[in-house]
Amino acid sequence: MTLTSPLPYTETAGPCGARRRADRAHTIAEILRRQVVAGAFPDGVLPDELTLAAEYAASRNAVRQALDALRAEGLVDRVPGTGTLVTAAKYPHGLNRLCGLAETLREHGPVTNEVRAAGAVPAPAAVARRFGLPAGSDLVYVERLRRVGGLPLSLDLTYLAPDIGTPLLGEDLVNNDLFALIERSTGRRLGVAELTVEAVSADPHTAAVLQAPMGAALLAVERLSHLDGGRPVDLEFIRFRGDRLTMTARTHRS
Repeated sequence: MTLTSPLPYTETAGPCGARRRADRAHTIAEILRRQVVAGAFPDGVLPDELTLAAEYAASRNAVRQALDALRAEGLVDRVPGTGTLVTAAKYPHGLNRLCGLAETLREHGPVTNEVRAAGAVPAPAAVARRFGLPAGSDLVYVERLRRVGGLPLSLDLTYLAPDIGTPLLGEDLVNNDLFALIERSTGRRLGVAELTVEAVSADPHTAAVLQAPMGAALLAVERLSHLDGGRPVDLEFIRFRGDRLTMTARTHRS
């Protein structure tokens, strides 16, 4: 995949020129980031600075700034005498279908779960309302640290309706997605989910669990999943490492 800009670029001296160079570097970094995530460099080597400067009609200084930005994110490394190498590919997480993490990333290695807590808890009022229950109603709570290829990817805090979650406490929560266990236990399919995604900074606790720098960018996901009849059964609060995951979707204009 090759994305180029059709706009000519000239760099001038002074503050205005520095600002334009920074803007151009940002644009180049955004396009290259997407290419790295999409696996556009199968040999793991990006084109050299001169090639990129010609492709993007930019100065070498702008290209250099763009590559430095990707290095700061941990996506590439710049090796003297070798070039710019991809060091960390992000996992694509599609939003088109309601899937568990192991289903979504099955092509990228096994997903394992460290179960940090599991059991019945009184529901906070805000959580109980999502299930249509009175505050303080018992729900089943499951907290898992999820790894792909042995590396921490997400911290999942999940509330389950009691009749749905209680049977799952005796299941293998280490090697299975909760979605698969819910469908197997109930004999019913999950239907739809309400999903919100936002960017947050890692607090000290989450940073320690995910082995990420404090203040690192995380993707915060809240998802309420329903059985095919419409009943809400699974409410998740998930923190994904932003440097290891990208979310993708194919959308239609209605």
